Amino acid sequence: MKRYIGYPRVEGKASRQAHCDLPPGTYEREMSKEGFFGPAAFFHHRHPPTGWSSFEGPLSPHAFDLTRLDAVTEHPWSAAGVLHNAHCRIRFWRVAGTMEALARNADGDELLFVHQGRGELFCDFGHLGFEAGDYIVLPRGTMWRLECAEPAAILMVEATNASYLLPDKGLLGNQAIFDPAMLDTPRVDEAFLAQQDEKTWRVAVKRRNAVSTVTYPYNPLDAVGWHGDLSVCRINVRDLRPLMSHRYHLPPSVHTTFLGNRFVVCTFVPRPFETDPGAIKIPFFHNNDDYDEVIFYHAGDFFSRDNIHPGMVTLHPGGFTHGPHPKALSRMLVQSKPATDEYAVMVDTRDALEIGADAARVEWAGYVDSWKPAK
Repeated sequence: MKRYIGYPRVEGKASRQAHCDLPPGTYEREMSKEGFFGPAAFFHHRHPPTGWSSFEGPLSPHAFDLTRLDAVTEHPWSAAGVLHNAHCRIRFWRVAGTMEALARNADGDELLFVHQGRGELFCDFGHLGFEAGDYIVLPRGTMWRLECAEPAAILMVEATNASYLLPDKGLLGNQAIFDPAMLDTPRVDEAFLAQQDEKTWRVAVKRRNAVSTVTYPYNPLDAVGWHGDLSVCRINVRDLRPLMSHRYHLPPSVHTTFLGNRFVVCTFVPRPFETDPGAIKIPFFHNNDDYDEVIFYHAGDFFSRDNIHPGMVTLHPGGFTHGPHPKALSRMLVQSKPATDEYAVMVDTRDALEIGADAARVEWAGYVDSWKPAK
């Protein structure tokens, strides 16, 4: 068990409960260890912590408009590179129609988040439909292909040299957020058996980010059955039931959906606003010094952000102080509607991310200035 230096105390004019009952005219900022899992300090400032007049240097945040990456490719290994480090690789893939070859990732588990589109997935384990809002976990080594009924846009998050796990929900019980029984798995059904043929098929295998092609004189998705405790699985964001407290704004870590090696994937879905009069009702100011924070905006009204639309992704490097945009500050303690209306995917990485060339082409250069008050 880690033993950090320090102990709880209160100094000066401060609230005793984090994220509640702020001293009048102050703005709270959280500084914490290990994301939101370790010890933390809560400062009460006279000015918004994001009220800078200028910001220069590599700590500057980034925003990318992935809707401008409109190239359609048949294969996932040709998808646009967005962000990467040694443990995580994020791509954005547009695909239409039917993949004429199979894909297999030998570098790590792949997580597909379907931003747009619908269709059918065929893989070693059988047949599974997909639609917008679906997460699909593909274990390392799985052969798979898509048949799209509508053009699809897919966020791909690779757990490099590792596996995806479910978070430990502790005292909440294993059924919190979503019951594992909600995870759908492929079926060896009529559609799966019907696609088996004796034609020539290619499999594009990615290993160390180089692609090898294996050719078969038949469809290698020719299983007639299987058993075990490893499988492709799917869950839709509409099936997630967020943790809530009507008296306290919970940190984003409570919305963890999947665990990778040195990164986590969280999902923000619609939830009621806090009703306690003194509780903060929007994300609080914080500097997440131990993690890079990535958010992909899927759908809805992103109430704490200005000028962000579905299909955009933001990167806040570890150590960057951030929080709600100025327009959202007026809604700090009062909300005109009862609940949020947003779907977003967050990837928090323990190691710094590098920006891919494709993402750099569609960057919103003025994002760092979006915290400045409107003149």
